[in-house]
Amino acid sequence: MKCPQCVYTNPDGAKFCLSCGEKFIKTHTPTDDNSFFYEFADYVNMVPKIERSIEPKFQNIFSRVFKDHSELEAERLFIVGTALTTPKISEVKDTWPKPWLFARVFIISLLAFAGFYVGVSYFSNVNFIPGLILVGAFAAPFTTLIFFWEMNAPQNIAFYRVIFIVMIGGILSMLVALVFFDILKNNINPITIGIAEELAKAITVITFVRYRKYRYILNGLLIGAAVGAGFAAFETAGYALRALLSGDGANLYNTILWRGIFAPGGHVAWAALTGAAFCRVQGDQPFNLNLLIRFKFLRVFLLVVVIHALWDTPIPGMFPFGQLLLTAASWIVVLLLIRAGLKEIAERKLMV
Repeated sequence: MKCPQCVYTNPDGAKFCLSCGEKFIKTHTPTDDNSFFYEFADYVNMVPKIERSIEPKFQNIFSRVFKDHSELEAERLFIVGTALTTPKISEVKDTWPKPWLFARVFIISLLAFAGFYVGVSYFSNVNFIPGLILVGAFAAPFTTLIFFWEMNAPQNIAFYRVIFIVMIGGILSMLVALVFFDILKNNINPITIGIAEELAKAITVITFVRYRKYRYILNGLLIGAAVGAGFAAFETAGYALRALLSGDGANLYNTILWRGIFAPGGHVAWAALTGAAFCRVQGDQPFNLNLLIRFKFLRVFLLVVVIHALWDTPIPGMFPFGQLLLTAASWIVVLLLIRAGLKEIAERKLMV
């Protein structure tokens, strides 16, 4: 029998998929005197158990990363989010997703970067430099974005839309940040940098979610991550180019390396938190400016600004330990909002 989740062919009689662990629902013939009882038991077993189903079990979240996956599984992931492939809310799982594609994307990015590295370092071919910078700049932010995309349980955002937000949202947020920097040009410090850049990303994220049907908390996480990924990648490419023009090749690689390591805990996570917080307060109601002064939004946004300011504060002897601590703090809040997003899904399913 084929698993409906990963299409793996299992032996007849299997209760669980041997590939992904999906539980098979038992079917009973009408001649079975106890069929009604078993059907009811199966139904009860499938009813959302809000408190139990969404408890974070970190040992299980990444359990599918090291398993074999077919191309068909990846193709299935990339076709969700359209008018024909978006599941009904009653069909959406409220348990913690088990992402795996992001790891493959990261490996592919590393292989591509290694190829460009060989072309530049061993063959001294300058034509490989643009690819080296672009792949190096996008590898970690895009990988993190794929993780958020896989965690978007409603599966209601098409991948082409995500790419659109990365490109347009990334450059738009950078341009808005430049406007704020021009206003604050006589008072540039870690605090004003944090305010300017996070406010620019927040404006961009809200622009993408305010008029669309992306009202779930997990939608806000994904759209925010897309804007943050574009911002982070374009900014890294700029810093890498500066390092190259300075004539220091080692600085070029150090820039790409360190910014890549910290990308998941930087702009991508910060913008994701802002997007999730906004969608949490907006819900199904139309946009109005009063939403921006709600405590549930302000506390997350101010936390992001503070983390960004501390990130940019030059404290002797703190690099890279300070950034690692701030990354951990950012992701603790990310996981809490993922948990809140799954609770939201479970509650909406109960209302259907």
